[in-house]
Amino acid sequence: MSASDAAAPGRAPYAEDPGRSLGRRHPEPESRTRTPFARDRDRVIHATAFRRLKEKTQVFVAHEGDYYRTRLTHSLEVAQIARTLARALGLDDDLAEAVALAHDLGHPPFGHAGEDELHECMAPYGGFDHNVQTFRVVTELESRYPGFRGLNLAWETLEGVVKHNGPVIDRLDRPAYRAIADYTREFDLRLDTFASAEAQVAAIADDIAYNNHDVDDGLRAELFAVEDLEAVPLIGPLLAEVRADYPGIDARMLRLEAVRRMIGDMADDVIAETRARAKAGGVDSPEAVRLLGRPLVAFSQDMVEDLGRLRAFLHERMYRHYRVNRTRSQARRLLREMFALFMAEPEVLPDGWADAAQVDDGAGRARVVCDYIAGMTDRFAIEEHRRLFTLDIWH
Repeated sequence: MSASDAAAPGRAPYAEDPGRSLGRRHPEPESRTRTPFARDRDRVIHATAFRRLKEKTQVFVAHEGDYYRTRLTHSLEVAQIARTLARALGLDDDLAEAVALAHDLGHPPFGHAGEDELHECMAPYGGFDHNVQTFRVVTELESRYPGFRGLNLAWETLEGVVKHNGPVIDRLDRPAYRAIADYTREFDLRLDTFASAEAQVAAIADDIAYNNHDVDDGLRAELFAVEDLEAVPLIGPLLAEVRADYPGIDARMLRLEAVRRMIGDMADDVIAETRARAKAGGVDSPEAVRLLGRPLVAFSQDMVEDLGRLRAFLHERMYRHYRVNRTRSQARRLLREMFALFMAEPEVLPDGWADAAQVDDGAGRARVVCDYIAGMTDRFAIEEHRRLFTLDIWH
């Protein structure tokens, strides 16, 4: 990203104003030193669910190597990109950062394999969706404050958590979304509109981060080689560009510099496309963002097409690699066995969880079991499974 783009152009007319926040479900005195959105960012950072992200992974399992991204390092990268984009576009960077840091709080252990397995286990009871689980974490499951459950986030932050990928009004008939539907009866998050530009920035920063770090991690894991990427859009031309700029560059520095440039190119594309959409749509207020009818913050069509080809490459060469498939298979079996055991014998759950699971309602018990498993880190899930299914040897 160029220095001229990185310098904020002044506050955009469609930026959220923390002084006009719609407030919190449970009223609290305002902070003397922080805006509502900065306060929300800090609450997310101090949350138990946020700390657990350090040993939750997306493609690889935490024990496979310290150098692969975890959900925590990914969330920090998303927050950095979101903050930079927000400043360049004249948006509230505290709000963008708060949504970015919160967006993965509901992910279970073992990445997408864990989510797929929990969804299958929960199919008779409403299913599992990590975005809904994130909402439940910040509104119910976190227990840090004496006056309320959850984090009591500001309306704009909570809206961003729920709708950063777009309106969700069409999903409310899904049982998994019942928690959101019930909550919004008392604290209306306007589920039929788009979220703020800041929330949309957080969502697209997620796309930028994971596309780039999957390339980086795939090369580190030797699931594919630099030569395999030469014909792939976005990264291929940048590899050639870096080699031309630095003849004789070693493979590690080549990878790092090409990925760095790809992040910059994607960010520049978002800034240009967003400014063009704001101008074409006459977007002059936060309300205009919500009612635009399409995302304001977006990639250009050319970038969308190039990203599609990059994702196809990663799907074929990384996400379905036999080494990744083996880990995915092990993870799914592990979670499936624990879920079945906890449903059949809730008394083996830890104190507090066991009491909550002692209900006659099967769906109620399943949700407690699901919450317990979803909160696990990769390492804890592996150890808990061992404790449950392997007898210790007495000496």
